[in-house]
Amino acid sequence: MKHVINQIRARVRREGADRYLLLTLLSFAVSVAATRLFLELTGYPQLGGGELHIAHVLWGGLLLFVAALLPLVYANRWVYRLGSVLAGVGVGLFIDEVGKFITQTNDYFYPAAAPIIYAFFLVTVIIYLRIRRQPMRSVRAELYAALEGMQELLDHDLDPQERKALVARLEFVAGQARHPNLAQLGSQLQTFLRREELELVEVRPDAFDRWMARWLQIEQDYLTEWRTRAALVGVLLALGGWALYAAVIVLVPNWAISRLGELVLVGRLASASQLNWFAAQLALQTTVGLILLAGGLLLASGRRNLAVSLGTLGLLLALGAVNLLVFYFDQFSTIMKAGVELLALLGLIRYRDRFIPPEESLPPVS
Repeated sequence: MKHVINQIRARVRREGADRYLLLTLLSFAVSVAATRLFLELTGYPQLGGGELHIAHVLWGGLLLFVAALLPLVYANRWVYRLGSVLAGVGVGLFIDEVGKFITQTNDYFYPAAAPIIYAFFLVTVIIYLRIRRQPMRSVRAELYAALEGMQELLDHDLDPQERKALVARLEFVAGQARHPNLAQLGSQLQTFLRREELELVEVRPDAFDRWMARWLQIEQDYLTEWRTRAALVGVLLALGGWALYAAVIVLVPNWAISRLGELVLVGRLASASQLNWFAAQLALQTTVGLILLAGGLLLASGRRNLAVSLGTLGLLLALGAVNLLVFYFDQFSTIMKAGVELLALLGLIRYRDRFIPPEESLPPVS
């Protein structure tokens, strides 16, 4: 009995969860970046007067509350898209003021605030990458997705492609002899969807599908293997060279002494432990620079699999370790570079998926 209950309560991933999470990620990143840029350009204005100060954390909390209420009140599928955007903007406005809530002095510019925001974003990216993986098919998951897809029929918005996808899901469900009740339901729904008199609409892809189709067409027409490889070589060499340049400049004795003096004066290196973290940043930057340069040179020479592996390693180190330390010492100075590194990582993954066959990465059979 307990086994049956556990099966019933097992998690089922929502259809389109990766798209909703991507909207949240993008909204989160834009929210934090736009807020910091706006405050910097306007001299950090305050809403309110006298004893009142309406911080933007309150607006973030309000948007998060609305995002939580929407799927509880409405059943339409568009609610998930709107809720995703509102959740991303809300959490961005909320976490942007984390420095005020981890210090007794309510220090908005506390050095650890930027790394906390960045680390939170990285965790969300990792969750998104895991969600993007295709889950194993199961009767319950397919039936959940099929029943959710039936909403298009209720909204008089079911097109032939959507009906074909629903029928395919229900065929899978109907063929599962281990779950006779669910199989019978799937078979009956499948029969209903196959009715000739069922009212269908023309295919109308949404904005995301149109954007993806346009991008895939551009990718097919212009981003050939040679051009993509040349672009990635340039990006890897540029990022690797920049990392080494920054490390070498910092290591120059006279410049390092003056720079450390500036940091001490503004209270950013108030302890020996912080100085150790600064040294760790230099060591990591040097390591990342060498790895990325090696990856770029190997990719240029045609050793694609090893190059992609090294480039991925270097970019993960830069995104997951170096930038955390840079954000600590220089707040949001590296936000643009972090964006370029993330795009380069996605570009390497896409290059591997498009142009490197799986057998190329396998060791030769003796």
